[in-house]
Amino acid sequence: MQSIQKNIPGIVMCLAIAIPSWLLGKLVPVIGGPVFSILIGMVITMLRAPGSACKPGINFVSKKVLQAAVVLLGFGLNLNVVLQTGKQSLPIIVCTITTSLVVSYVLHKLLHIDSNTSTLIGVGSSICGGSAIAATAPVIHADDEDVAQSISVIFFFNVLAALLFPVLGQAIGFDTASGEAFGIFAGTAVNDTSSVTAAASTWDSMWNLGSQTLDKAVTVKLTRTLAIIPITLVLSLLQAKKEGNAKGDFRLKNAFPMFILWFICASVITTICTSFGVPAAVFQPLKELSKFFIIMAMAAIGLNSNLIKLVKSGGKPLLLGACCWASITVVSLLMQHVMGIW
Repeated sequence: MQSIQKNIPGIVMCLAIAIPSWLLGKLVPVIGGPVFSILIGMVITMLRAPGSACKPGINFVSKKVLQAAVVLLGFGLNLNVVLQTGKQSLPIIVCTITTSLVVSYVLHKLLHIDSNTSTLIGVGSSICGGSAIAATAPVIHADDEDVAQSISVIFFFNVLAALLFPVLGQAIGFDTASGEAFGIFAGTAVNDTSSVTAAASTWDSMWNLGSQTLDKAVTVKLTRTLAIIPITLVLSLLQAKKEGNAKGDFRLKNAFPMFILWFICASVITTICTSFGVPAAVFQPLKELSKFFIIMAMAAIGLNSNLIKLVKSGGKPLLLGACCWASITVVSLLMQHVMGIW
């Protein structure tokens, strides 16, 4: 009880930031609630850092609530539907994810970028932006400034993609009578769900396609989200092995983060229930709660971050994000061309 009480002031502070950020995210979806939340948290800390009474609760939200958000994210995934409808895009997804991870690793070595930051940017660029960063950060023991830096970089290229990709699609000759080609492109080359939906909806509006592009893009995006599972498990294995070697007591059973296993269980529950006729809408409140928890966790991370330090050290991570973004875009287009999609 005493432990819960000491967390309350920090939790309340994060809630006070998360609620308006969630509303702002609804009004401006291309930016999204998590970005508003982390920025507000950073500005508050710059003006007046939270007192010691708030620190335990803020740390609790940035760690435990973030992990809970990832678990709840699993309820939005029907594995059967995602895999069946995502077969066409699967080779493209595998190639773009591999490319981003290789680029982030190479530039980490060449530019001497912090390993946690480069991992988070690589994973966030290749899978699903903020959600992938949220899942990966606890596994590699990234601190809040690493997360804040990575989220900021991903956000910047999300906005660029949402604004530029519809114009790019028209310029390179995507089919305007169908949303298939651009939907696959948006689903594989745009980082975060909010920007995927923004770009796809713009294409639908430009060519009066109803929701063809949006439906395709969201399905491809959900297929990409599944990559959270193998990547976080591999990273946790590497992290545990590194720490175990340092201590001389590496154990395989300690390598797997429980919250990722619960994420898998949540996905399996959704899959089984929907296969027995339970409407997918039943799980919608849990998906919304997951999004809100991520916004709340980003508030805590913003409150724990030094905005001035992030701006000063932002050059190399921004270059890394640009290279990952550009390489994913090029590989997605090349793969679609090779596969005859456009």
